[in-house]
Amino acid sequence: MPSSVLWPVELSAAEPAQLESWTRRRTSAQALALRSRIVLLAAEGLSNVEVARELGIQRNTVAKWRSRFVEHRLDGLTDEPRPGQPRKITDAQVEEVIVKTLETTPKDATHWSTRAMAAEVGLNQTAVHRIWKAFGLQPHRQDAWKLSKDPQFIEKVRDVVGVYLNPPERAVVLCVDEKSQIQALDRTAPILPMLPGTPQRATHDYKRSGTSSLYAALDLSTGKVIGALHSRHRAIEFKKFLQRIDAEVPAEFDVHLVLDNSSTHKTPAIQRWLLAHPRFTLHFTPTSSSWLNLVERWFAELTTKKLRRGAHRSVHDLNADIRAWIEAWNDDPKPYVWTKTADQILESIATYCTRINDSRH
Repeated sequence: MPSSVLWPVELSAAEPAQLESWTRRRTSAQALALRSRIVLLAAEGLSNVEVARELGIQRNTVAKWRSRFVEHRLDGLTDEPRPGQPRKITDAQVEEVIVKTLETTPKDATHWSTRAMAAEVGLNQTAVHRIWKAFGLQPHRQDAWKLSKDPQFIEKVRDVVGVYLNPPERAVVLCVDEKSQIQALDRTAPILPMLPGTPQRATHDYKRSGTSSLYAALDLSTGKVIGALHSRHRAIEFKKFLQRIDAEVPAEFDVHLVLDNSSTHKTPAIQRWLLAHPRFTLHFTPTSSSWLNLVERWFAELTTKKLRRGAHRSVHDLNADIRAWIEAWNDDPKPYVWTKTADQILESIATYCTRINDSRH
């Protein structure tokens, strides 16, 4: 209909209520709300110029939606399909990409790339990438995992998580582990600084100057860390670390240690020391379950922020750097907060195992 014609607007019995409802739409549907206001004012007998002045919009906009309403009623106020090319990828092609990604591998590789999959199914790389993104598929990635075979897995999970979520009264909970064989590595050439448009650059090869082992105890409540560096990691070094913990934790508190099943934690000498210090209680994580020990999260930060890109000409320099990092950490400690219950963890593992078993049939 030509926009110059002033089409009279008469509403049916049901239309005013629907239009009033649309005028109250929130920001996500303000275009529809405006069109509804145009029609309601036009139904009151206002001209296009008067409606435009009332709403602060162009007269052509009023004329457009007045005529659309007269011709198509309420359906005329909704958006028309936007122009563009029709969909070229069929559901069958999408399904083919997903099935091949999940159930097959290319002849010359362990996993599909966008280029290889595109050639296989006759699509372009962009289309394959979009399908993978839509369905959360990442063939190029591989995570490491290992399911614990500990016969006491459930009991140990409940014990450790219970300590995390309900710490004993008048007790300090410490997550303990050792990061062994930390190498003092120096680059074979100086590290080149970052420049605009160029990242920091370092040689790929190293000079090795020995190793150090770090014992760490992360306080569950405060996030502070007790650390000790040794050249080796035997039961004798672990006993010295227990003695240090005993000296640093006030005598009026019990000490609960969360630690793994390393043989150095269970020798007769350690057992005798623990018998002589009854305030110490040990909570062992299941085998192959280091993720259950919160100090591993702290070790990850140490590696990422200090060790991975560091350069140390000697073990002495390495130890000094680690001690300085621990001191800086303890100046502003950040405790890690455990949130999942034992039931949630066990249910998640059971669900994952079920999915894996089902996918093999």
